[in-house]
Amino acid sequence: MSVLYDLSANTIRRLYDARIDTPPVLDAGIYFPDAVRFAKAWHAIRDEALAVAARMQAIPRFHEVMPAQRPISANDGKDWRVYILKVYGADIDKHLAACPTLAQLIASTPDVLSATLSFLAPRKHIPRHRGPFRGVLRYQLGLSVPVDAQGRPAAVLSLDDQEHRIGNGEHLLWDDTYPHEVWNHSDEMRAALLLDVRRRHMPADMRLLSNALIASVGLVARWRGID
Repeated sequence: MSVLYDLSANTIRRLYDARIDTPPVLDAGIYFPDAVRFAKAWHAIRDEALAVAARMQAIPRFHEVMPAQRPISANDGKDWRVYILKVYGADIDKHLAACPTLAQLIASTPDVLSATLSFLAPRKHIPRHRGPFRGVLRYQLGLSVPVDAQGRPAAVLSLDDQEHRIGNGEHLLWDDTYPHEVWNHSDEMRAALLLDVRRRHMPADMRLLSNALIASVGLVARWRGID
């Protein structure tokens, strides 16, 4: 199953790489104008995330939701737990109900395809990998991010070999098809909001392909009953 996933991901990635050439970090004002609405609400979103985190052991590890991702989730014995609210158009109603501020933002933002609260355990490392699908972009909002001895965010995203530290209330719009890895260099949990958002400004044929892929992933999510 993992081999099939890799083959499919590589094929899709090559199609998009040949047609879309944008940098690893994109201008949210151009590609996701609603980013500012989430950033302005980060305090309320953080409070909802921390309330969810109080039941941490009930939140699945990423590889328990997506077994093909075991190599990057179960690599070091430390947890990467994900509280999924939406998967490619499929709403997880009970999770949305637990996060009313975030649920309202998601419902009023059509470009949001998926939404996840991501919890990295202390000292967790997510190894270098690439996403498969350039038709969507990743929006990351820092919610509860520990700091290091220099006062910098202790969680580090290395994206295309460039370091990014996304602190509390800070956000970044990035293309996860570029090689990336993550470290939590602290003894505290790191919480962040991750959104997959529909890429704007694509050629018409790529837009049609993206719509088909998004619909297919949504159907699979609904069939699997991800919760």
